[in-house]
Amino acid sequence: MHILVTNDDGPPSNLSSPHVHSLVQKLQAAGHTVSVILPHQQRSWIGKAHMIGASVKPTYFRPGTLHKDDGTVHHLPRAATVSPTTGATNGSWNGGPIDLVVSGPNYGRNTTALFALSSGTIGAAMEAAVCGKRSIALSFAYSSRDNDPDVIAEASIHSVRLIEYLYANWAPDVDLYNVNVPLEPGVSKNKVLYTDMLINKWKSGSCFQAVEPTVGGDAELDEQRLRIHEAVGDNVKVDESAVRKGGASTEGKSRFQHKHFKWAPNLKDVYQSVEESTPGNDGWAVKNEITSVTPLKASFMHAPGFTGGDPAPTIYSIVDCDDPYVQDLVDRALNRRMGDSIRPQRISSVSDLPNSSAPLFQYREYERLDFEHALSESSTSLVSAYIIRKALIRKHYLSNTVANWISKHPDSVLKHHFKPAFDFELDYAEFLDEALLEAYELNESLQKNEERAESEKEWWILKPGMSDRGQGIRLFNSEDQLREIFEEWEEDSDDESGSEKPEDEEKLEVSAAHDAGVVTSQLRHFLAQPYIDPPAASAFFFKPEIPHSHMLALFAAKPYCAPHEEDDEVKDLARHLTNTCFQEGGSSNEGSVRRFWDLDHHVPGLADDWKEQIFSQICATLPNAFELFGVDFLVDSSGNAWLLEMNAYPDFGQTGEALKEVVVGRLFEETIDVAVKPFFGLGGA
Repeated sequence: MHILVTNDDGPPSNLSSPHVHSLVQKLQAAGHTVSVILPHQQRSWIGKAHMIGASVKPTYFRPGTLHKDDGTVHHLPRAATVSPTTGATNGSWNGGPIDLVVSGPNYGRNTTALFALSSGTIGAAMEAAVCGKRSIALSFAYSSRDNDPDVIAEASIHSVRLIEYLYANWAPDVDLYNVNVPLEPGVSKNKVLYTDMLINKWKSGSCFQAVEPTVGGDAELDEQRLRIHEAVGDNVKVDESAVRKGGASTEGKSRFQHKHFKWAPNLKDVYQSVEESTPGNDGWAVKNEITSVTPLKASFMHAPGFTGGDPAPTIYSIVDCDDPYVQDLVDRALNRRMGDSIRPQRISSVSDLPNSSAPLFQYREYERLDFEHALSESSTSLVSAYIIRKALIRKHYLSNTVANWISKHPDSVLKHHFKPAFDFELDYAEFLDEALLEAYELNESLQKNEERAESEKEWWILKPGMSDRGQGIRLFNSEDQLREIFEEWEEDSDDESGSEKPEDEEKLEVSAAHDAGVVTSQLRHFLAQPYIDPPAASAFFFKPEIPHSHMLALFAAKPYCAPHEEDDEVKDLARHLTNTCFQEGGSSNEGSVRRFWDLDHHVPGLADDWKEQIFSQICATLPNAFELFGVDFLVDSSGNAWLLEMNAYPDFGQTGEALKEVVVGRLFEETIDVAVKPFFGLGGA
C-alpha cells in the first residue's frame, strides 16, 4: 500500500528524531510505497496546530546513513517548514493516492491524556483522520537514550507488522489508532493489547513555571533536559554536567515584580498517575513493556467496543466433520468460548487464507487435515490430531507400547491397570498354528485350558488390531474356538478369492453389523486380550469413554453371564460388550449410556467412594495431548480400572441426545479453553 509518513520530531537526527529513518526503511522492505513529509525542525508538543497565515515552503531532505547525522538539505520539496498537522494535510492531498498515514515514530511515548492532548504526533494523525484518511499515531517509549540500532530495528519491524494488521482489520468505529511501542529488547515477543487512554491532569496546575523575567533559555538545551526526564522520570535529579550544552544563565533580577512563564512540564504528574492507575490503560501497558493500541475517534474520545484483551489477529477455522453430531458441537464450542475475545472466521480450505502464516485452526477428519501446512506454519497452525499416533490407537500396538513403558518405568501406575495382551499376524486360518508360535504366552494359556475345569479356564477376547465399532470381536478359550472364528469369516465372505484388501492408513472401512464381508486377510493384525471376570456387578460392564470429569458409563444391553455358564457357544456379545453397536436401537437404547457421576454410590463389594477412586486411577493413566481420544476402561469387581484400548475420533454420537450438551458439548468447550485459546495467545485454562 501507499503510506505517507509524517512526524513532529523533524528530519532524521540522533538528538531529536532517531527512529523515522528506520521505520521508513522497514516499510519499504515490506513492499510498501512510502512518501515522507516532515517538519524541517523539532515540532513536538504542538498538538493539532496549523501555521496560520504562513506559506508552506518545502525543501528536500536526503537522509544519509542510518543512525548518523549526515543527511543533506536540497531545494526539491520533501521536508517542509510546517507543523505536523500541516504536513499530514498537504501530504494526504498532494502526494498522490494515499492508503494510510503513519505519524511517527515519535521520540518518546504518547500515552495518557496529558501527552496525547499536546502531541504533535497524534495531532497529525488526527488531522489525517478528519481529512478522510486512515491514520496511525506511532510512538516509541524509550527508557534509555542509547538509540541502540538493534532495538530500534526490532521495534520498527514490530511496528510494520502491527500497522499491516490494523490496516487489514480496521474496525468500523475507529478513526485512528494511537500505538505505543516500548523501545525495549524483545518487544516483538511481548503482548500487544487494546487499551483505553488514561485520563490524567497536571497536579501542579499547568505545564508552565513562573520564572524571573530575565531568565534566559536555550530551546535545544530545554529539549535535551526534557528527553532525559522522559527516560528517567522527574523523581530522579538530573546532573546538569551530563546535559550536552550546559545550563541557562541568570543575568540578574528585574526591579519589576511581574513574572515570565516558561514551558516546563512536570512529568512527575504523568508518571504518578500511571503508577496509581489500574490495568487496561495505555500508560499501564507501556510501563509493563506491552505495546498499547488505543482506538480513537477524531474527537479525542475512546472508540466504543474495546474493553481490553489481546488484539488477537483473525483466527481462521476449518471445521469439517463427517458426523453432524460432532460438527454441530464443535461449531457451538468455538462460538461460545471464543466469542468474547474473537469470533473465528470460517473458511473451507487452506487456500482461502489471506496468507500462509495467518492463524488457522483445523478440526477435521484425519484424512483431510492439511498436515503439510501445519508443519510449515508450526507457530500459527493448530490441528486436531497428531500426525503419527499408531502406537496408541492401533490395538496391537498399544499393548507393546504399554509393555515397553512399564519395562522402562517399573513403578508406573499402568503396571497395575493394564493386563498384558498378545498380538499376532494371520492371513488365513490354515496358518494359525504358525501365528501362535509367535504368541507363545497365549498358546501356553490355551494348552493349560485343556486340562482345566470349565469354570477355571482363562478366557480371551479377540480383537482385530485396526477395526472399530466392535467389528470382529470374539470370545474364546481354546485353539479350536479361535480357528473356528477365522474359518467362519472366510466361509461367510463374499470375497471368494481371499485376495488381500489394501489397509487404510488409520482404520479399515468395513461393515460392523455382523462382520459382513470380513476375511482374515483383510484384518491381518489381531490382539488377544485377557477377559476380565467378573465385572463390577453381576448385570453389566461399564467403561468411561471421555477423558475429562464428565465421563460416560456405558452398559451392556443384556445381564452379564460368565462365558462358561452360557448354554450355547459364546455368540451373544451383547452380554459382554458395552459398545452400543451391539445393542438394539443403538444410542437410543434407554439406560445404556449414563453419566458416570450419576451412578449409584452403593455397589456390592465396592467402597462408597468407589467412583472417586476409579476416576483417580483413570486420570493417572491418560496422556497429556490435544487430540481427543476415546479411552476405554473396564472396572472389575474389586474396583480396579483396567485400560482396554484407545480410539482416535471416538464415536461421540453414542452419547445420544440426552447427554449431548452436558457431556460432549462441555468436552469440546473445555478443549477450546485448554488447547485452542492458549495456542493463539487468547488465554484460557
